[in-house]
Amino acid sequence: MQEKTDQAAQQKVLELIKDIDYALLGTRTEGGGPMHARPMACRAAEFDGDIWFFTKADSRKVRELKADPETLLCFADSKGQNYVSMTGHAAIVSDRTKLKELWTEIYRAWFPNGPEDPNIVLLKVSVDHAEYWDTPSSLMVHAYGYLKAVTTGKPAKPGDVGTVDYD
Repeated sequence: MQEKTDQAAQQKVLELIKDIDYALLGTRTEGGGPMHARPMACRAAEFDGDIWFFTKADSRKVRELKADPETLLCFADSKGQNYVSMTGHAAIVSDRTKLKELWTEIYRAWFPNGPEDPNIVLLKVSVDHAEYWDTPSSLMVHAYGYLKAVTTGKPAKPGDVGTVDYD
């Protein structure tokens, strides 16, 4: 694992997730059951420790997060071989000004009545901890890693792996 300052690691996390349009959001089922996840559209390009999602106020995830705000977010860029896992706490936010600030027309696919829909709320995940894997993605790098493993019996270098804590 490569050592980085918190600021450098936070910047690395932002670089890895900024172009990923969907995250898996994990919540604990009602009654303290197991965690489960669902894909959520997100805008992480301006990630500053908080990630925002749009959701319906009467959704199952809102009920689950009101009972237990602990969350897990997973981002995957399989083409670039970059992965980020985050843990944090969610809050349901009914701020219409913030909602309109974050709104883009792509959300109309899920919310056809637009940002004025009274059933839309924001889900704000404040990230406590993140882990990332920035794996070399070129065919040559994978071929070299394969050859190294076969000839030396030692695994290939996994790439840049790190953790970061957020205040």
